[in-house]
Amino acid sequence: MKKLASTIVAAGLIASSVAADSAITAVKVNADLDRVNYKSAVWKDAKFSTVTLYPQTTIEFNDKKANALNTANKAVKAKIAAVYNDSRIAFLIGWSDETKNVTTGTKTDEYADGFAVQFASNSTNPKELPYIGMGSDGRPVVIHLQKEAIGVFEPNGNGDVSHQINPNQTDLFGEDLKNFNKKVKRLASTDYERSFVSEGFRSMTEIKDASNKSYSRIGYASGGWSGTVSRPLKDEYVNLNAASIPVAFAVWDGEKMGRNGLKNLTAWTAVKLEGKKGGDALVTALHGKVAGDAAKGKEAAMMNGCTGCHQMEATDAANLMGPSLTNIGGYSTVDYLRESLVNPSAVVVPGYNRNAHSNYAWYNIENGKRVSTMPDHSWMEKADLDNIVAYLKTLKAEVK
Repeated sequence: MKKLASTIVAAGLIASSVAADSAITAVKVNADLDRVNYKSAVWKDAKFSTVTLYPQTTIEFNDKKANALNTANKAVKAKIAAVYNDSRIAFLIGWSDETKNVTTGTKTDEYADGFAVQFASNSTNPKELPYIGMGSDGRPVVIHLQKEAIGVFEPNGNGDVSHQINPNQTDLFGEDLKNFNKKVKRLASTDYERSFVSEGFRSMTEIKDASNKSYSRIGYASGGWSGTVSRPLKDEYVNLNAASIPVAFAVWDGEKMGRNGLKNLTAWTAVKLEGKKGGDALVTALHGKVAGDAAKGKEAAMMNGCTGCHQMEATDAANLMGPSLTNIGGYSTVDYLRESLVNPSAVVVPGYNRNAHSNYAWYNIENGKRVSTMPDHSWMEKADLDNIVAYLKTLKAEVK
Protein backbone atom coordinates (compact mmCIF):
# COMPACT_ATOMS: atom_id res chain seq x y z
CA MET A 1 0.00 0.00 0.00
CA LYS A 2 2.97 2.30 0.59
CA LYS A 3 3.97 1.77 -3.02
CA LEU A 4 0.44 2.64 -4.13
CA ALA A 5 0.51 5.94 -2.25
CA SER A 6 3.87 6.87 -3.79
CA THR A 7 2.65 5.93 -7.23
CA ILE A 8 -0.37 8.22 -6.95
CA VAL A 9 1.91 11.19 -6.46
CA ALA A 10 4.86 10.24 -8.62
CA ALA A 11 3.26 8.61 -11.65
CA GLY A 12 2.81 11.82 -13.60
CA LEU A 13 0.10 14.00 -12.19
CA ILE A 14 -0.43 15.66 -15.56
CA ALA A 15 -1.05 12.52 -17.60
CA SER A 16 -4.47 10.94 -17.36
CA SER A 17 -6.67 8.63 -19.39
CA VAL A 18 -9.59 10.91 -18.57
CA ALA A 19 -10.03 14.27 -20.26
CA ALA A 20 -8.82 17.15 -18.09
CA ASP A 21 -11.50 18.86 -16.05
CA SER A 22 -14.21 16.42 -17.05
CA ALA A 23 -16.68 14.99 -14.55
CA ILE A 24 -15.20 12.69 -11.90
CA THR A 25 -16.59 9.20 -11.41
CA ALA A 26 -17.10 7.99 -7.84
CA VAL A 27 -16.80 4.20 -7.86
CA LYS A 28 -19.20 2.18 -5.68
CA VAL A 29 -17.30 -0.06 -3.24
CA ASN A 30 -18.13 -2.37 -0.37
CA ALA A 31 -15.13 -1.33 1.70
CA ASP A 32 -15.36 0.49 5.03
CA LEU A 33 -14.63 4.18 4.38
CA ASP A 34 -14.78 5.47 7.96
CA ARG A 35 -10.99 5.74 8.28
CA VAL A 36 -9.83 5.57 4.68
CA ASN A 37 -6.53 7.33 3.89
CA TYR A 38 -4.17 7.76 0.94
CA LYS A 39 -2.52 4.38 1.65
CA SER A 40 -5.77 2.41 1.69
CA ALA A 41 -6.15 -0.42 -0.80
CA VAL A 42 -9.58 0.87 -1.86
CA TRP A 43 -7.91 3.30 -4.30
CA LYS A 44 -6.66 0.42 -6.47
CA ASP A 45 -10.11 0.17 -8.08
CA ALA A 46 -10.77 3.91 -8.29
CA LYS A 47 -10.94 5.94 -11.50
CA PHE A 48 -8.55 8.88 -11.53
CA SER A 49 -9.29 12.18 -13.25
CA THR A 50 -7.17 15.28 -13.75
CA VAL A 51 -8.32 18.67 -12.48
CA THR A 52 -6.73 22.10 -12.83
CA LEU A 53 -6.38 24.41 -9.85
CA TYR A 54 -5.94 28.11 -10.61
CA PRO A 55 -4.33 30.84 -8.48
CA GLN A 56 -6.97 32.72 -6.53
CA THR A 57 -6.54 36.35 -7.53
CA THR A 58 -9.95 37.95 -6.95
CA ILE A 59 -8.65 40.05 -4.04
CA GLU A 60 -5.02 41.09 -3.63
CA PHE A 61 -3.66 39.52 -0.46
CA ASN A 62 -2.80 41.95 2.34
CA ASP A 63 0.81 40.78 2.66
CA LYS A 64 3.53 42.44 0.59
CA LYS A 65 6.04 39.59 0.92
CA ALA A 66 3.47 36.91 0.11
CA ASN A 67 2.27 38.87 -2.91
CA ALA A 68 5.84 39.12 -4.21
CA LEU A 69 6.27 35.35 -3.88
CA ASN A 70 3.06 34.69 -5.80
CA THR A 71 3.14 37.23 -8.62
CA ALA A 72 3.86 34.67 -11.35
CA ASN A 73 1.86 31.72 -10.07
CA LYS A 74 0.63 29.22 -12.63
CA ALA A 75 -2.18 26.73 -12.49
CA VAL A 76 -1.34 23.29 -11.15
CA LYS A 77 -2.68 19.85 -12.03
CA ALA A 78 -3.94 17.33 -9.52
CA LYS A 79 -5.18 13.76 -9.69
CA ILE A 80 -8.58 13.13 -8.14
CA ALA A 81 -10.35 9.86 -7.33
CA ALA A 82 -13.61 9.20 -5.50
CA VAL A 83 -15.24 6.12 -3.98
CA TYR A 84 -18.46 5.65 -2.03
CA ASN A 85 -20.47 3.01 -0.21
CA ASP A 86 -23.99 3.02 1.22
CA SER A 87 -23.17 5.56 3.92
CA ARG A 88 -19.97 7.48 3.10
CA ILE A 89 -18.03 9.04 0.24
CA ALA A 90 -14.25 9.57 0.09
CA PHE A 91 -11.91 11.59 -2.11
CA LEU A 92 -8.21 11.29 -2.85
CA ILE A 93 -6.24 14.24 -4.23
CA GLY A 94 -2.60 14.08 -5.29
CA TRP A 95 -0.49 17.01 -6.51
CA SER A 96 3.17 17.84 -7.10
CA ASP A 97 5.05 20.08 -4.69
CA GLU A 98 8.85 20.43 -4.69
CA THR A 99 8.98 21.51 -1.05
CA LYS A 100 7.44 20.05 2.09
CA ASN A 101 6.12 22.69 4.48
CA VAL A 102 4.80 21.78 7.91
CA THR A 103 3.15 23.73 10.72
CA THR A 104 5.01 23.29 14.02
CA GLY A 105 3.01 25.80 16.02
CA THR A 106 6.12 27.61 17.22
CA LYS A 107 6.32 30.43 14.64
CA THR A 108 3.85 33.04 13.47
CA ASP A 109 5.29 33.31 9.93
CA GLU A 110 5.34 29.58 9.18
CA TYR A 111 2.78 28.13 6.79
CA ALA A 112 1.93 24.56 5.93
CA ASP A 113 1.06 22.78 2.72
CA GLY A 114 -2.50 21.52 2.71
CA PHE A 115 -5.70 20.94 0.80
CA ALA A 116 -9.45 21.39 1.13
CA VAL A 117 -12.54 19.76 -0.34
CA GLN A 118 -15.75 21.78 -0.58
CA PHE A 119 -19.38 20.68 -0.95
CA ALA A 120 -22.53 22.65 -1.72
CA SER A 121 -25.29 22.24 0.84
CA ASN A 122 -27.91 22.45 -1.90
CA SER A 123 -27.22 21.68 -5.56
CA THR A 124 -30.75 21.05 -6.82
CA ASN A 125 -30.38 24.04 -9.15
CA PRO A 126 -27.03 23.72 -10.98
CA LYS A 127 -27.35 27.29 -12.23
CA GLU A 128 -27.30 28.71 -8.70
CA LEU A 129 -24.43 27.00 -6.94
CA PRO A 130 -22.68 28.80 -4.04
CA TYR A 131 -19.75 31.12 -4.63
CA ILE A 132 -16.57 29.07 -4.83
CA GLY A 133 -14.52 28.96 -1.65
CA MET A 134 -16.81 30.84 0.73
CA GLY A 135 -20.41 30.10 -0.18
CA SER A 136 -22.93 32.90 -0.61
CA ASP A 137 -26.05 34.29 1.02
CA GLY A 138 -28.66 31.53 1.13
CA ARG A 139 -26.23 29.08 -0.50
CA PRO A 140 -24.04 27.58 2.22
CA VAL A 141 -21.04 25.31 1.72
CA VAL A 142 -19.18 22.79 3.87
CA ILE A 143 -15.39 22.84 3.67
CA HIS A 144 -13.03 20.14 4.96
CA LEU A 145 -9.48 21.45 5.46
CA GLN A 146 -6.36 19.37 6.11
CA LYS A 147 -2.84 20.70 6.61
CA GLU A 148 0.44 19.02 7.49
CA ALA A 149 1.31 19.76 11.11
CA ILE A 150 3.72 18.69 13.82
CA GLY A 151 2.82 19.43 17.41
CA VAL A 152 -0.01 21.92 17.12
CA PHE A 153 -0.89 22.64 20.74
CA GLU A 154 -3.92 24.87 20.45
CA PRO A 155 -6.57 23.87 20.81
CA ASN A 156 -5.57 20.56 22.39
CA GLY A 157 -9.12 19.76 23.42
CA ASN A 158 -8.75 19.70 27.20
CA GLY A 159 -8.48 23.36 28.14
CA ASP A 160 -4.82 23.09 29.18
CA VAL A 161 -3.60 26.61 28.50
CA SER A 162 -0.32 26.31 30.40
CA HIS A 163 1.13 23.87 27.87
CA GLN A 164 0.05 25.79 24.77
CA ILE A 165 2.96 28.22 24.89
CA ASN A 166 6.45 28.24 23.44
CA PRO A 167 8.98 26.66 25.87
CA ASN A 168 11.15 29.78 25.50
CA GLN A 169 8.37 31.78 27.15
CA THR A 170 8.52 29.71 30.33
CA ASP A 171 10.88 30.17 33.31
CA LEU A 172 11.80 26.48 33.29
CA PHE A 173 15.30 25.00 33.03
CA GLY A 174 17.01 21.60 33.15
CA GLU A 175 14.80 18.68 34.19
CA ASP A 176 11.80 20.93 34.68
CA LEU A 177 12.00 22.05 31.05
CA LYS A 178 12.45 18.46 29.85
CA ASN A 179 9.36 17.38 31.77
CA PHE A 180 7.43 20.35 30.39
CA ASN A 181 8.37 19.42 26.80
CA LYS A 182 7.41 15.79 27.38
CA LYS A 183 3.96 16.82 28.52
CA VAL A 184 3.59 19.24 25.62
CA LYS A 185 4.45 16.43 23.21
CA ARG A 186 1.95 14.12 24.88
CA LEU A 187 -0.83 16.71 24.70
CA ALA A 188 -0.08 18.01 21.23
CA SER A 189 -2.33 17.41 18.27
CA THR A 190 -0.36 16.46 15.16
CA ASP A 191 -3.45 16.28 12.96
CA TYR A 192 -4.52 19.67 11.61
CA GLU A 193 -8.01 18.71 10.44
CA ARG A 194 -10.81 21.27 10.40
CA SER A 195 -14.35 21.48 9.00
CA PHE A 196 -16.30 24.67 8.37
CA VAL A 197 -19.66 25.95 7.21
CA SER A 198 -19.85 29.22 5.33
CA GLU A 199 -22.57 31.32 3.73
CA GLY A 200 -20.63 34.21 2.26
CA PHE A 201 -17.53 36.26 2.92
CA ARG A 202 -16.50 36.59 6.59
CA SER A 203 -19.08 34.02 7.69
CA MET A 204 -16.86 30.94 7.84
CA THR A 205 -17.51 29.05 11.10
CA GLU A 206 -15.69 25.98 12.35
CA ILE A 207 -17.78 22.94 13.24
CA LYS A 208 -16.63 22.00 16.72
CA ASP A 209 -19.40 19.77 18.01
CA ALA A 210 -20.02 16.08 17.44
CA SER A 211 -22.10 16.74 14.32
CA ASN A 212 -19.02 16.61 12.10
CA LYS A 213 -18.16 13.02 11.11
CA SER A 214 -15.46 13.68 8.53
CA TYR A 215 -12.00 12.10 8.53
CA SER A 216 -9.00 13.36 6.55
CA ARG A 217 -5.29 12.64 6.25
CA ILE A 218 -2.31 13.94 4.28
CA GLY A 219 1.11 12.53 3.39
CA TYR A 220 4.21 13.54 1.41
CA ALA A 221 6.26 11.24 -0.85
CA SER A 222 8.25 11.42 -4.08
CA GLY A 223 7.92 15.18 -4.54
CA GLY A 224 4.22 15.51 -3.95
CA TRP A 225 1.26 15.28 -1.60
CA SER A 226 -1.59 12.82 -1.29
CA GLY A 227 -4.62 13.74 0.79
CA THR A 228 -7.94 12.09 1.57
CA VAL A 229 -11.29 13.15 2.97
CA SER A 230 -14.05 10.78 4.01
CA ARG A 231 -17.46 12.02 5.12
CA PRO A 232 -21.10 10.84 5.37
CA LEU A 233 -23.17 10.87 2.22
CA LYS A 234 -25.83 12.66 4.22
CA ASP A 235 -25.78 14.69 7.41
CA GLU A 236 -27.29 17.92 8.69
CA TYR A 237 -25.04 19.98 6.44
CA VAL A 238 -25.23 18.32 3.00
CA ASN A 239 -26.96 15.51 1.13
CA LEU A 240 -24.54 13.90 -1.31
CA ASN A 241 -26.69 10.84 -1.97
CA ALA A 242 -27.49 11.86 -5.55
CA ALA A 243 -26.62 10.84 -9.10
CA SER A 244 -24.15 13.72 -9.40
CA ILE A 245 -22.83 16.32 -6.95
CA PRO A 246 -20.69 19.48 -7.25
CA VAL A 247 -17.32 19.35 -5.48
CA ALA A 248 -14.43 21.83 -5.45
CA PHE A 249 -10.79 21.38 -4.45
CA ALA A 250 -8.05 23.71 -3.19
CA VAL A 251 -4.35 23.36 -2.36
CA TRP A 252 -1.96 25.61 -0.42
CA ASP A 253 1.79 26.02 -0.84
CA GLY A 254 3.42 26.88 2.47
CA GLU A 255 6.71 27.72 0.76
CA LYS A 256 4.96 30.72 -0.80
CA MET A 257 3.25 31.67 2.48
CA GLY A 258 -0.03 30.25 1.23
CA ARG A 259 -2.98 30.45 3.63
CA ASN A 260 -6.60 31.58 3.64
CA GLY A 261 -7.34 33.12 0.22
CA LEU A 262 -3.81 32.67 -1.07
CA LYS A 263 -4.25 29.30 -2.76
CA ASN A 264 -5.00 27.42 -5.96
CA LEU A 265 -8.53 26.16 -6.47
CA THR A 266 -10.84 24.53 -8.98
CA ALA A 267 -14.25 25.57 -10.15
CA TRP A 268 -17.18 23.40 -9.12
CA THR A 269 -16.54 19.95 -10.59
CA ALA A 270 -19.27 17.37 -11.17
CA VAL A 271 -18.83 14.02 -9.46
CA LYS A 272 -21.03 11.25 -10.85
CA LEU A 273 -21.87 8.46 -8.41
CA GLU A 274 -21.47 5.23 -10.33
CA GLY A 275 -24.66 3.18 -10.62
CA LYS A 276 -27.04 6.10 -9.97
CA LYS A 277 -29.18 7.39 -12.83
CA GLY A 278 -29.62 11.05 -13.67
CA GLY A 279 -27.53 14.07 -12.75
CA ASP A 280 -26.88 15.05 -16.36
CA ALA A 281 -28.06 18.63 -15.87
CA LEU A 282 -25.29 19.28 -13.33
CA VAL A 283 -22.64 17.69 -15.56
CA THR A 284 -23.75 19.80 -18.51
CA ALA A 285 -23.83 22.99 -16.43
CA LEU A 286 -20.28 22.43 -15.14
CA HIS A 287 -18.59 20.76 -18.11
CA GLY A 288 -20.73 21.54 -21.15
CA LYS A 289 -19.65 23.59 -24.13
CA VAL A 290 -19.47 27.33 -23.49
CA ALA A 291 -21.80 29.29 -25.76
CA GLY A 292 -20.66 32.57 -27.26
CA ASP A 293 -17.70 34.07 -29.11
CA ALA A 294 -14.80 34.96 -26.82
CA ALA A 295 -13.25 37.46 -29.27
CA LYS A 296 -16.53 39.35 -29.58
CA GLY A 297 -16.95 39.06 -25.83
CA LYS A 298 -13.64 40.82 -25.23
CA GLU A 299 -14.77 43.66 -27.49
CA ALA A 300 -18.11 43.87 -25.66
CA ALA A 301 -16.34 43.93 -22.28
CA MET A 302 -14.16 46.84 -23.42
CA MET A 303 -17.11 48.74 -24.89
CA ASN A 304 -19.15 48.36 -21.71
CA GLY A 305 -16.41 49.64 -19.44
CA CYS A 306 -15.45 46.43 -17.61
CA THR A 307 -11.79 47.47 -17.54
CA GLY A 308 -12.75 50.67 -15.75
CA CYS A 309 -13.20 48.70 -12.52
CA HIS A 310 -11.59 45.29 -13.11
CA GLN A 311 -8.16 44.02 -13.98
CA MET A 312 -9.14 41.64 -16.77
CA GLU A 313 -5.89 40.07 -17.94
CA ALA A 314 -2.63 39.47 -16.12
CA THR A 315 -0.84 41.99 -18.36
CA ASP A 316 -3.31 44.74 -17.45
CA ALA A 317 -2.53 47.23 -14.70
CA ALA A 318 -4.02 46.44 -11.30
CA ASN A 319 -7.35 48.16 -10.62
CA LEU A 320 -8.77 48.53 -7.11
CA MET A 321 -12.28 49.57 -8.18
CA GLY A 322 -13.45 45.95 -8.37
CA PRO A 323 -12.29 42.33 -8.03
CA SER A 324 -9.47 41.12 -10.27
CA LEU A 325 -10.77 38.82 -13.02
CA THR A 326 -7.37 37.53 -14.14
CA ASN A 327 -8.19 33.92 -13.20
CA ILE A 328 -11.96 34.13 -12.99
CA GLY A 329 -12.42 31.70 -15.87
CA GLY A 330 -10.45 29.03 -14.05
CA TYR A 331 -12.48 28.83 -10.84
CA SER A 332 -15.91 30.12 -11.89
CA THR A 333 -18.76 28.35 -13.63
CA VAL A 334 -20.50 29.72 -16.70
CA ASP A 335 -23.70 30.28 -14.74
CA TYR A 336 -21.92 32.12 -11.94
CA LEU A 337 -20.32 34.49 -14.45
CA ARG A 338 -23.66 35.16 -16.14
CA GLU A 339 -25.35 35.75 -12.77
CA SER A 340 -22.59 38.19 -11.82
CA LEU A 341 -23.46 40.26 -14.88
CA VAL A 342 -27.25 40.29 -14.56
CA ASN A 343 -27.53 40.16 -10.75
CA PRO A 344 -24.25 41.44 -9.28
CA SER A 345 -25.63 41.58 -5.72
CA ALA A 346 -26.31 37.83 -5.62
CA VAL A 347 -22.70 37.37 -4.46
CA VAL A 348 -20.87 40.35 -3.00
CA VAL A 349 -17.09 40.36 -2.65
CA PRO A 350 -16.22 42.52 0.37
CA GLY A 351 -13.41 44.61 -1.13
CA TYR A 352 -9.64 44.55 -1.37
CA ASN A 353 -9.25 46.21 2.03
CA ARG A 354 -11.89 46.90 4.68
CA ASN A 355 -10.11 50.17 5.50
CA ALA A 356 -10.07 51.35 1.87
CA HIS A 357 -11.17 54.82 0.80
CA SER A 358 -14.92 55.13 0.30
CA ASN A 359 -14.36 55.79 -3.42
CA TYR A 360 -13.15 52.21 -3.69
CA ALA A 361 -16.12 50.60 -1.94
CA TRP A 362 -17.23 47.42 -3.70
CA TYR A 363 -20.66 47.45 -2.05
CA ASN A 364 -23.09 49.61 -0.08
CA ILE A 365 -25.37 48.64 2.80
CA GLU A 366 -29.06 48.99 1.97
CA ASN A 367 -31.71 47.78 4.41
CA GLY A 368 -29.05 45.77 6.21
CA LYS A 369 -27.88 43.93 3.10
CA ARG A 370 -24.78 44.30 0.95
CA VAL A 371 -25.57 45.73 -2.47
CA SER A 372 -22.87 45.61 -5.10
CA THR A 373 -21.71 48.87 -6.63
CA MET A 374 -21.41 47.07 -9.97
CA PRO A 375 -24.17 48.06 -12.42
CA ASP A 376 -26.81 45.52 -13.38
CA HIS A 377 -26.26 44.33 -16.98
CA SER A 378 -29.51 42.40 -17.37
CA TRP A 379 -30.48 44.88 -20.10
CA MET A 380 -27.90 43.44 -22.48
CA GLU A 381 -28.78 41.18 -25.41
CA LYS A 382 -28.41 37.47 -24.68
CA ALA A 383 -25.82 37.11 -27.44
CA ASP A 384 -23.66 39.85 -25.91
CA LEU A 385 -23.93 38.27 -22.45
CA ASP A 386 -22.97 34.88 -23.90
CA ASN A 387 -19.98 36.42 -25.64
CA ILE A 388 -18.75 38.19 -22.50
CA VAL A 389 -19.11 35.00 -20.47
CA ALA A 390 -17.18 33.09 -23.15
CA TYR A 391 -14.41 35.70 -22.90
CA LEU A 392 -14.35 35.59 -19.09
CA LYS A 393 -13.94 31.81 -19.25
CA THR A 394 -10.68 32.32 -21.15
CA LEU A 395 -9.18 34.38 -18.30
CA LYS A 396 -6.97 31.89 -16.52
CA ALA A 397 -3.31 31.28 -15.81
CA GLU A 398 -1.12 28.95 -17.80
CA VAL A 399 -0.64 25.45 -16.41
CA LYS A 400 2.64 24.78 -14.61
